[in-house]
Amino acid sequence: MKGKLYLIPSPLGDYPPQDVLPAPVLQIIPGLKTFVVEEVRTARRFLSAAGLKGHIDTLEFHTLNEHTQPQEVEALAGLFYNGDVGLISEAGLPAVADPGAALVALCHRKGIEVVPLTGPSSLMLALMASGLNGQSFTFLGYLPAKTDERRKAIRELERRSASRKESQLFIETPYRNDSVLQDLLATLQPSTLLTVAADLTLPSAFIRTKAVREWRSAPASVGKRPCVFIVLA
Repeated sequence: MKGKLYLIPSPLGDYPPQDVLPAPVLQIIPGLKTFVVEEVRTARRFLSAAGLKGHIDTLEFHTLNEHTQPQEVEALAGLFYNGDVGLISEAGLPAVADPGAALVALCHRKGIEVVPLTGPSSLMLALMASGLNGQSFTFLGYLPAKTDERRKAIRELERRSASRKESQLFIETPYRNDSVLQDLLATLQPSTLLTVAADLTLPSAFIRTKAVREWRSAPASVGKRPCVFIVLA
């Protein structure tokens, strides 16, 4: 294997890559011809905006998403015989709450060098801006989709936060944001702190930390926007 795997960050929304990605990342992208991506259409649009407009049809794309089977992931190892490969997620950093982690794991098993590149992380940006405990925190991924199970999970993460004095971070599919926020306000204790951070790095960014009792007195609607929730009891 002679190629490396470059973990290429992408903007968190429809925003010029030059405004959120460091220049060295934008300099590496044009040197890559093969990409493993979560969604080809999104990746093509991103790469075009990142400086490859007019050259997209010369690139090779392979899909890796939640439906990709283990044997299909294993087959991607053959790409590295032909050179370097770029991994692109739908938004933000690849392989963090992202199916691309399977390719990174494969590379470690095969002795392929993995090169992470700097870019926006909604989780870290939200934690930075929350004012909550950035010394001790847990990322929980997604909560259960069903209301009863989700409220049970919320009570559990609040207990964990209180006992460990630990911030609890999680994300949600955008169309469920408002129902998750409703469950949080219905389930958490009034004094528990809640951060809602949506559309980070975009002009429409919304970041607020308030006690649950304050959220209840002035409810907000997140809408169908990428969002991070943080709880500290």
